[in-house]
Amino acid sequence: MHHPREHDQMDMKKKNMIVAGVMSGTSADAIDVALVRLEPRLHTTLELLGHAEYPYPKRVRAAVLAAMNASQASVADLSRLNFLLGDLYSEAVLATEQQFGLKVDLVGCHGQTLYHQGEPQRFLGRRIAATWQTGEPAIIAAKVGVPVVSDFRPADMAAGGKGAPLVPFLDYMLFRDARVGRIVQNIGGIANLTAIPANAAGNNVFAFDTGPGNMVIDAVTEKLFGRPFDRGGKIAASGRVLDQVVNEILQSAFFRKRPPKTAGREEFGREFVREFLRSCRGCRKQDVVATATALTANSIAGAVRQFVINNSTSARKHVFHEMILSGGGAKNSTLVAMLTSELARLGLRLRFSDEFGLPSAGKEAVAFAVLAHETWQRRASNIPSATGARRAAVLGKISYP
Repeated sequence: MHHPREHDQMDMKKKNMIVAGVMSGTSADAIDVALVRLEPRLHTTLELLGHAEYPYPKRVRAAVLAAMNASQASVADLSRLNFLLGDLYSEAVLATEQQFGLKVDLVGCHGQTLYHQGEPQRFLGRRIAATWQTGEPAIIAAKVGVPVVSDFRPADMAAGGKGAPLVPFLDYMLFRDARVGRIVQNIGGIANLTAIPANAAGNNVFAFDTGPGNMVIDAVTEKLFGRPFDRGGKIAASGRVLDQVVNEILQSAFFRKRPPKTAGREEFGREFVREFLRSCRGCRKQDVVATATALTANSIAGAVRQFVINNSTSARKHVFHEMILSGGGAKNSTLVAMLTSELARLGLRLRFSDEFGLPSAGKEAVAFAVLAHETWQRRASNIPSATGARRAAVLGKISYP
């Protein structure tokens, strides 16, 4: 005999579902919620029903950043932070439901990354890769009243992958084209790209982190101007780029390393910013922000030149025509102008994900709604050619209300 809840779950597997994707990125500035309608079969279309953003309360953001940067932390505080974020994520989903007059069937919550180390390192006599996204899903399931898929990265790592990037699944679904080769570039805290050759099959899509996105720009702006970010790139626009500093940083190991590769605060957090500021000592504050902005633009263009256009690992040379931009960095006009001019030299036209009906700021939240839906349908959604995994894996864990 079936339990009534089992019947509900079987029905949910067969019907169109409204899924809330919940994301807070490495810059730890806000919670993004996207409400997406998805079909049960392996879909090629999705309908974005609404998107909202909720800034973290100041003290919560400070606690999250402190936990990310800490070499030691209080176990009690980390545990409390996990439950507190569960509360905040629940409230964000409920507020979004209310704003758009909708009820969700499922939540996909990425959680807040506190630590990500995709490469194995020695630990207590073993080589261990590890990741940690916090924000208690049991709290979200209880308060929103629907199942929650969370903790997406470990299953890919258990299959030998780096646990990132996971957004390429959405990129492939939305942006593949029979005739046009596209590079989908997201600029969040970290910048990452997905290269989708014309007429691509899933196994010749590849993706990797190109380096800092907004993370270094934000940290430098905060330090020098006391503002959380350079709104619209106005400060950078009034500065002059210190080319020598940018060129020197681009010689470092991360930028030369072949993909697959991932980055986070471990590479471009507090220590990196300290060194960066030291390299710019004695310069105008505006020049420092302009230089951080140029570092993001040049590292993206460099990664495209080195690893996408001149990618000797593919059997045949793929031609790319467009870059599709998303993420908070798409709102920084100075960064966009720098990137446009770098890409023009590579014969690439810059477009925005908004043109495809996907608002730049909501893309990652949409991605985790899609990944949650795949998990609910028991379908794999990592792209092994992007993460380096040995096999496809069903991602995440499910908490029930």
